[in-house]
Amino acid sequence: MQLKIMPKKKRLSAGRVPLILFLCQTISALEVPLDLVQPPTITHQSPKDYIIDPRENIVIQCEAKGKPPPSFSWTRNGTHFDIDKDPLVTMKPDSGTLIINIMSEGKAETYEGVYQCTARNERGAAISNNIVIRPSRSPLWTKEKLEPITLQNGQPLVLPCRPPIGLPPAIIFWMDNSFQRLPQSERVSQGLNGDLYFSNVLPEDTREDYICYARFNHTQTIQQKQPISLKVISVDELNDTIAANLSDTEFYAKSSRERPPTFLTPEGNASHKEELRGNVLSLECIAEGLPTPLIYWIKEDGTLPTNRTVYRNFQKTLQIIQVSEADSGNYQCIAKNALGAIHHTISVTVKAAPYWIMAPQNLVLSPGEDGTLICRANGNPKPRISWLTNGVPIEIAPDDPSRRIDGDTIIFSNVQERSSAVYQCNASNEYGYLLANAFVNVLAEPPRILTSANTLYQVIANRPAFLDCAFFGSPLPTIEWFKGAKGSALHEDIYVFHENGTLEIPVAQKDNTGTYTCVARNKLGTAKNEVHVEVKDPTRIIEQPEYAVVQRGSTVSFECRVKHDHTLIATVTWLKDNGELPNDERFTVAKDHLVVTDVRDDDGGTYTCVANTTLDDVSASAVLSVVDVPNPPFDLELTSQLDTSVQLSWTPGDDNNSPITKFIIEYEDAMHEAGLWHHQAEVSGTQTTAQLKLSPYVNYSFRVMAENSIGRSLPSEASEQYQTKAAEPDKNPTAVEGLGSEPDNLVITWKPLNGFESNGPGLQYKVSWRQKDGDDEWTSVVVANVSKYIVSGTPTFVPYLIKVQALNVVGFAPEPAVVMGHSGEDLPMVAPGNVRVNVVNSTLAEVHWDPVPLKSIRGHLQGYRIYYWKAQSSSQRNRRHIEKKILTFQGSKTHGMLPGLEPFSHYTLNVRVVNGKGEGPASPDRAFSTPEGVPSAPSSLKIVNPTLDSLTLEWDPPSHPNGLLTEYTLKYQPINSTHELGPLIDLKIPANKTRWTLKNLNFSTRYKFYFYAQTSVGPGSQITEEAVTTVDEAMASRQVDIATQGWFIGLMCAVALLILILLIVCFIRRNKGGKYPVKEKEDAHADPEIQPMKEDDGTFGEYSDAEDHKPLKKGSRTPSDRTVKKEDSDDSLVDYGEGVNGQFNEDGSFIGQYSGKKEKEPAEGNESSEAPSPVNAMNSFV
Repeated sequence: MQLKIMPKKKRLSAGRVPLILFLCQTISALEVPLDLVQPPTITHQSPKDYIIDPRENIVIQCEAKGKPPPSFSWTRNGTHFDIDKDPLVTMKPDSGTLIINIMSEGKAETYEGVYQCTARNERGAAISNNIVIRPSRSPLWTKEKLEPITLQNGQPLVLPCRPPIGLPPAIIFWMDNSFQRLPQSERVSQGLNGDLYFSNVLPEDTREDYICYARFNHTQTIQQKQPISLKVISVDELNDTIAANLSDTEFYAKSSRERPPTFLTPEGNASHKEELRGNVLSLECIAEGLPTPLIYWIKEDGTLPTNRTVYRNFQKTLQIIQVSEADSGNYQCIAKNALGAIHHTISVTVKAAPYWIMAPQNLVLSPGEDGTLICRANGNPKPRISWLTNGVPIEIAPDDPSRRIDGDTIIFSNVQERSSAVYQCNASNEYGYLLANAFVNVLAEPPRILTSANTLYQVIANRPAFLDCAFFGSPLPTIEWFKGAKGSALHEDIYVFHENGTLEIPVAQKDNTGTYTCVARNKLGTAKNEVHVEVKDPTRIIEQPEYAVVQRGSTVSFECRVKHDHTLIATVTWLKDNGELPNDERFTVAKDHLVVTDVRDDDGGTYTCVANTTLDDVSASAVLSVVDVPNPPFDLELTSQLDTSVQLSWTPGDDNNSPITKFIIEYEDAMHEAGLWHHQAEVSGTQTTAQLKLSPYVNYSFRVMAENSIGRSLPSEASEQYQTKAAEPDKNPTAVEGLGSEPDNLVITWKPLNGFESNGPGLQYKVSWRQKDGDDEWTSVVVANVSKYIVSGTPTFVPYLIKVQALNVVGFAPEPAVVMGHSGEDLPMVAPGNVRVNVVNSTLAEVHWDPVPLKSIRGHLQGYRIYYWKAQSSSQRNRRHIEKKILTFQGSKTHGMLPGLEPFSHYTLNVRVVNGKGEGPASPDRAFSTPEGVPSAPSSLKIVNPTLDSLTLEWDPPSHPNGLLTEYTLKYQPINSTHELGPLIDLKIPANKTRWTLKNLNFSTRYKFYFYAQTSVGPGSQITEEAVTTVDEAMASRQVDIATQGWFIGLMCAVALLILILLIVCFIRRNKGGKYPVKEKEDAHADPEIQPMKEDDGTFGEYSDAEDHKPLKKGSRTPSDRTVKKEDSDDSLVDYGEGVNGQFNEDGSFIGQYSGKKEKEPAEGNESSEAPSPVNAMNSFV
């Protein structure tokens, strides 16, 4: 038996270790080359339960491999089988397979029994399963006399089959004398035992040839039972049958009336079923009743497994595939008809023959190594594990000091060559057994690579590539892969290395092309092998065939343009419906396309373009639908002709392979619009008649068109003409309106009726009107077929009631609806009064006014309009045009807001009322002024003329002062070499200045400046800038020299030693209970790192707890005058945090500063963004 292991995968990260597979010291499931010494391995054997055909020779297979080649022996029924003593038995050369010649003489029954094969060489012995040999049997039915059966209509019936017991069991089916299967249904069906069940019989069940057949597949024979005769009679026939045939006829006298279900099988209310794990669980319930019952299945306290449940035999049989222990439980079948329901519970228990959890695997060990054989199995009941060595129970086998048994595990330690053997694990319970051979082979072999050298792997890009490196060695070699002539080890994480030595490139790319070397190493030597990889471009269909719907007789073309690797040859094949193209000259295959001319109905289908190379293939498909618009309907006929309706019928034309979805009916009015066809109605594509509503005074002709998914057919021939009688109009004009075009008129308009709607000759309109709020009678006038009438001499903007009625020579249309209109509008007469302005702030004002009287509006009020403008300066007054802004407020509002005003400005406004005619007179002008606001930021800020201790600032005033500037505020603070911010200095500068020089600054120091202007309202937006004073090179040089002097270093060391001594003394005195004047020493020698508490706010100065990390304790605190703007947010923890090489500008943009260094808060004074010292570098690893 050959044992294999599924390969595992290991990924190694790039840049860490070479891509090497480190395997355990034992070779698990490894194929040992046949030229090496090894114990026997069974490679092929007959099945455990071996049913033979008694008409053929018996062949019992047993094949094995090993070095030296194994010898074979057999046992039969537990004792040695001496084949030399039986002339009918021979063994194949170099094999253990037995051939028993029973065709010349002898009987198969003579050789029934349990056989077991043993393959043995100097390293051990392997044994086969116990092979049970049994000849197949297909016995005949026993002779029996079957009496005819007579039943009353509706009674139940079971026709027994009871086939003879054969080996293997027969397949049962019922047929008649003509070898035609008898029809089965919910009423009549065959049970699992082969019997034929009738829930109730019917007269058509009467026949004389109900025959049960048993087919024995192994011997290819069919046996049949004697025919059974059945006669179903009615109640009247029953009496005659009783009188004439009672003596020799089996008779069932149950009532044929309707009845609730009862079970024919199984019997009773409950039963039990036992099945083995992995088999098919079959449960059956068959019921009788009238009417025929239906069967339903449920599982109590659970659900049926949907993916493994199958219903057969009209749901009378429930099957569960691959049954497991979890399927144990109670299953209930329910039989139900109109008169009632019954149920039967089947308790299912699933047992299990032994099955492997972990089968033992071959071990190849090097002398002195350790290893284990593990044999784990499960079953129900739990199987018993027993071990054998070389076919002998391990308890009585020769002792081996290198092995120790621990239940299901054999542990080997410090093995030697004599430890080689074949071990058998047997797991058995009452339902079966498992037997597995696994050898222990102790070898000392240098590595060898079993894969052929210089193998060429051609792979397609973006697909996985697998480079084989089958290997062997003992001890187990390590495998390493290299690429290229220089032998660089593979260590990129794009590779996957399998335990069997295979190198996987998950997604091959062009740069993976090249030579790869596999190296196997153990302590006895090294072996290597080269393979070559070529990565090819994938084959692609760059222009695919597309779905086509074409009309019959046209030409269709399918494109298929292929792109492939230039080193490969591509072939393109066309298929129709996954088969070859028809052998027809209408099909033309060119390089990049397929053309089908004169398309026919049978050309429809799926066309597939397949592009093949030696490495890959790709395909694309498209469907061709051959269709056409329907043929026109014909045979139009008018019936049921009435004054207001008529029935139209027709015959559909051919739908041309696309179902007709609807019919469209059109009409022509030869009297009013001859030659014009109008839509009349639509009906479903399944109808061929339509009841049509007609209008009076129309000379109708009809035609019909059919429509499918392709389009609309041509119109049918026109029907005969049919003219309807005249009648009074049944509708009035629509869209009636009354609007004045002048202040003294009323224009009444409407949409007139068309000729089809007139319903008769002499169409006219009766136009009526009167004032809405007066007591006047209606004034009416009859006009010709027009669409407008003008009433003159009306008062201005007065509401009128209006109606327009249609009439013809037959009579009037129904009473029309009344609509309201107005006579003409005029301009408003009065301006809004009491205009008031409330200045909300420097950019917003609220305007109030009193509404004008409604009568003075003289039209539809549309709203109020505010005109406002800014007062011009003396330099602007020469301009002719004053820019006025307008805001309109809809409806009757009496106030509104004016946004977007400029601070510190003078404005004028007036208000007017608006109607449909236009604006009324303006109110008196109203002047108002906006207060001062805060200024914008200064237009620019530059630092010029830097010296050792001074900087000069130049700026431009704000572009929008929004008031009178009172002063400028300049705030600045130094930034030291560790990017800490120093104290913030506040300086006030007169408003008339644009330049300022700061003196007494520190040399070679960076400063940050915050600059903004102020009005009396408050500070405006700020602008920030940074600059550095110049460097005193001599002083810088002296500082460097001092820091590198030996005396300075010695002094620092002495100070450190003194501090250490003081700490030790302090510790000793403290432990002795002595007192140490800490407070006095702290007062005398204040730590320079700790600053005094501020008096003004009680906070600490520069010091901050390391856990605080708050931004800018002192120098960057928000000024008390609340002048911090968006730019002040630059001084935040984000700006001065580690790892950020830059800051945010005043406009929010990010700019680099200080040669890549960053400012820091005073609270972060102990941190530095400069290169760390060696001590810091070491601490960073803690």
